[in-house]
Amino acid sequence: MDDTSKKITTDYFNKTAEDYDTSHDGKFVQCMYREILARVPDTRGQRLLDLGCGNGNILKTLNERILAEYYGLDISEKMIEEAGKKLGKAARLQVGDAEQLPYKDNFFDVVVCNASFHHYPNPEKAAAEMGRIIKPGGLLILGDPTMPSIMIEVFNWALKWSSSGDVKLWKKREIRELFGRCGFVMEDWKRIKYRCFVCSLRKR
Repeated sequence: MDDTSKKITTDYFNKTAEDYDTSHDGKFVQCMYREILARVPDTRGQRLLDLGCGNGNILKTLNERILAEYYGLDISEKMIEEAGKKLGKAARLQVGDAEQLPYKDNFFDVVVCNASFHHYPNPEKAAAEMGRIIKPGGLLILGDPTMPSIMIEVFNWALKWSSSGDVKLWKKREIRELFGRCGFVMEDWKRIKYRCFVCSLRKR
């Protein structure tokens, strides 16, 4: 199931990469951009990874605002191609898997993960990898779709038939506990329009 889910995700985003910004999904994820961008510290020279960077919108905006060392990773090679068109040499981009990150321990000051975590079939592995690559005191900014708690269980059951590789929507408590086991403390959580959230998690 893990490989099947990843293949569905990869195929979906490879097919939609060129027109993603104007697609329904592309417009949906933009509702989190402002909140995510506002949480990135304005620290010159920091190392920042956009995990599940898609076509590079967040990295492009950050590069225009903050002088930093930028990295982007995505499972879709076509999304990485689109990101490369926007960013050129402004970021080090590569295709990869969030469960096996190709970076050294304690490498990043900030990791952004927007609208990607709900695609991960092994979220414990991905969270542990984020904990491994972020420096002590570093920041993880996580944004993802959600919905009222009473609806999540039914929706998650239906996701087994997802055509875009969606695996699970997360509750606040679940995120806090999962990342807590991986060395993070949740600093805040903000619901956006009842359909998504953004939170900041600090590496201990």
